[in-house]
Amino acid sequence: MVLLENDLFLSKLTLMFDKSRSKGHVSICMKRYDGRTKPVPKPRPAKKKGVKQLNPKIPPAAEPHAEPSEYMCLVRAVLKNEKISTVVHAKEVNKFQLAYCNLLKSNMDGLKRQKKTKAKKATQ
Repeated sequence: MVLLENDLFLSKLTLMFDKSRSKGHVSICMKRYDGRTKPVPKPRPAKKKGVKQLNPKIPPAAEPHAEPSEYMCLVRAVLKNEKISTVVHAKEVNKFQLAYCNLLKSNMDGLKRQKKTKAKKATQ
């Protein structure tokens, strides 16, 4: 996974769309991102009496992290084995969203038309 700047991400995404025209598809994922790279550990259930602990050297689960003051947006794109991603800060969301929307509009021309099925009228 390659983390890119927003503008470079959009230009690489355009190239991915061009490559996908011949074969394959591009998967895009957007999610809220709080800046951490590791997940928050979940607390372990209480131990029953008489049950031996497997590894006493493992410390109990750590305290969960404090909530960030401002969330970011993580955007990922995958084409076959090529993976790219970017982090969009809250103050840059509008600018990125406009550029991303224009990019999607310009690359939607290769879609196939969906065949409509005629609904049969119910006879009573």
